[in-house]
Amino acid sequence: MRAAVVHSFESPIAVEEVPIPEPGPEQVLVRIETAGLCHTDIHAARGEWPVQPTLPFIPGHEGVGIIERFGTGNAHGLHVGDRVAMPWLGYACGDCGYCNSGRETLCASQLNTGFSINGGFAEYAVGYARHVVRVPDGVDPADAAPLTCAGVTTYKAVKESGARAADLVAIVGCGGLGHMSLQYARITGAETVVVDTNPERLESARMLGADHLVHAGEQDPVAAIQALGGATASIVTAVNPVAFEQALASLARGGTLVCVGLPAENAMRLPIFETVLGGLTVKGSIVGTHRDLEEVFDLHRRGRTRVLKHEVLLEDINDAVEHVLHGTAPAPRTVFRLQPTPSWGFGAAATTTTIA
Repeated sequence: MRAAVVHSFESPIAVEEVPIPEPGPEQVLVRIETAGLCHTDIHAARGEWPVQPTLPFIPGHEGVGIIERFGTGNAHGLHVGDRVAMPWLGYACGDCGYCNSGRETLCASQLNTGFSINGGFAEYAVGYARHVVRVPDGVDPADAAPLTCAGVTTYKAVKESGARAADLVAIVGCGGLGHMSLQYARITGAETVVVDTNPERLESARMLGADHLVHAGEQDPVAAIQALGGATASIVTAVNPVAFEQALASLARGGTLVCVGLPAENAMRLPIFETVLGGLTVKGSIVGTHRDLEEVFDLHRRGRTRVLKHEVLLEDINDAVEHVLHGTAPAPRTVFRLQPTPSWGFGAAATTTTIA
């Protein structure tokens, strides 16, 4: 099968031939149709986080496809032919206090798709039957892929923010995650303000119904948001620590900062005096649960959300990465369309690699 393989954190991702994996106990083999490109995939491929994946590995935690085969054991209600999504939470133990209280995303024994488990940037991938999520009829697999991370992550973040109809919610960063965060905040009825430095992303936010737009390269976002009364909640999907600091300073008294983006520069300044006197809350929000993703798919099926995306072939992964990094991608989210034979793209000479 064709797969995008990371051999080195300093080298481009290689698209090459690797063996089709075999599903183990309580696992499924999925023929991948689509897979979204997340900034997390780029961090992983470049080894930019404090914890790094073991080389070589296949990235991708927004894979969507069709179940072709099961391993032994419990199929957890799934069937051959079901369309499923393979989210970041690839495995959780199911026994710890976090798993048993609906917080499986905090499980200390978790395995993450495209990081500690080979991911969806391949024609086939293996996932745990208990953790893949059915994609309902009526949801395009090219939409389902970004919803599997960008959607469920920001849906959870909006829940964590406590946003309500009378609130002002700031969305800081309106790329793949941010444009979904905006839509979930609007579903709550909240007034929204979107902050970005990319005019195209701000225009996308306007099209999606943002009430206020702030170009952080031309305006002081803190002053602009405070002029609106301060944000009840700020949800930060940007990957620059300065954005987190500005979002905190943009809060109204009693406001909540929800940290979602994971910058390579792993630190932000937090003023203790203003945080204490302002009664501010700072929260981290990791991806949503299995149930959260089911809700995300249902909202999309009902026409409550849109995914702004463009599709490319897997052979163009390195160009796609550069476009994401430089903010020049044609849409907030890039989706790889897995096809047996590329009809266009740059391609690469195939070699054979064994992937653990």
